[in-house]
Amino acid sequence: MFLTGDISIFIIILSVLAGYFLGVFSGLVPGIHTNNFALLLVALSPMMSEYGIQPFYIAIIILSNSIAHTFHDVIPAVFLGAPDSDMALAVLPGHRLLLDGFGAEAIRLSALGSAGSVVFSMIIVLPLAAIFSIAYPVLQESIAWILIFIVFLMVATEKGEYIVGQGSLVHYKYKAYAVVLFLLSGVLGLFAFEMEGLMNPFINFGAPSILLPLLSGLFGASQLVISLLTHSTIPPQTFAKMTLSGKRIVRGIITGSAAGSIVAWLPGISSAIAAVLARLVIRTDFDREGEDEVDSDGVDAGSKEFIVSVSGVNTSNAIFGLVALSVIGKTRSGAMVAINDVLGVASGVTAGVITLDTSMLLLFFGVILLTAFLSYFSTIMIGNNVHRVLSRIDYSKLCIGVLIGLALMIVAFTGFFGLLIFIIATPIGMLAPFFKVRKSNAMGVILLPVILYFM
Repeated sequence: MFLTGDISIFIIILSVLAGYFLGVFSGLVPGIHTNNFALLLVALSPMMSEYGIQPFYIAIIILSNSIAHTFHDVIPAVFLGAPDSDMALAVLPGHRLLLDGFGAEAIRLSALGSAGSVVFSMIIVLPLAAIFSIAYPVLQESIAWILIFIVFLMVATEKGEYIVGQGSLVHYKYKAYAVVLFLLSGVLGLFAFEMEGLMNPFINFGAPSILLPLLSGLFGASQLVISLLTHSTIPPQTFAKMTLSGKRIVRGIITGSAAGSIVAWLPGISSAIAAVLARLVIRTDFDREGEDEVDSDGVDAGSKEFIVSVSGVNTSNAIFGLVALSVIGKTRSGAMVAINDVLGVASGVTAGVITLDTSMLLLFFGVILLTAFLSYFSTIMIGNNVHRVLSRIDYSKLCIGVLIGLALMIVAFTGFFGLLIFIIATPIGMLAPFFKVRKSNAMGVILLPVILYFM
């Protein structure tokens, strides 16, 4: 399957470009996930093979698509409040920066987090692969307890909003609020996953995901409704240099990359849960007693660092999904399932997991580096210019338009049952700012079902 020669290199580059442009599209359009294109390419692979496009090149397109997507999906999360599942926790700090006039900086920080994650992941890939090849069996048997410990940390570290004059025990009130939000979102998740067979999409574009209405409601629509109720407006955007300290940028990259690389080995755990881990390390507004920590432009530095971290989580998770396929023979994402299926057909393996040799793995790493290089600059370019379109639109009308667009998209891809879940999820997501607790507690929508599944 490993190809050599000038023409092969040329086709490899074309394949990278094809996957890159698909990743830009899937990242910018809410509701379109990289898994949609991965499944579509698998379905089209026999026909593409007839035209001389070998499965190896299709695998490159899928991999490049998945990496480019992790760079660009921050843009609709920040500017539209419309996240996919991987960027759900980035909505609140990203939207806050947008409303403070620093939306473009949020995009640059995200691009830096993703690019830094690629570099850091390449540094730790060999030692981490060696460690997890040994520790994986133990971790696999303890997933439920690991997640329970994460939930305990989420609640235990919840302090809520600091107000002068409050008693020393007031933080227990916020811990109780965090538990309420976790359980409400968790019960909604249990119901949605149990009944997801009721989804009847009008448009079949890959397998429908109940996460689309769940996370769009909890983390996207809820913030848009709050913006409408508080009559928020998008101020002129500032394009000054990034003011976040180098120390915080490096810590954000390392924290996000480490969290994303760890969960990539574990079944049933998405990069959204890795973002929760990163959230426990990086504190933002309302996480501290006393004054918020701000950087030189007066904006909460923790929010900026968290955006770096979340982006690092997603990119690192995509990279180590490939390493997990090679080292332990497990597929941890739709993209890795698709690559396994495509290369399996080429090698005559119709069932089970294929083995990636060293030369192919190194070539795939080269594909990741080239895609990351292209994606870094295009993400910044788009982020620097998208405000020009938004500046000509009334923000309230934009929020209403995005809410209607989300509802229509959910009906199209998940049917009326998905719309019902979306409507229920939205007010639950609004509870976090009302309770003055972290919105990451609403990740109970995924954590609680996964914990019960592995118990």
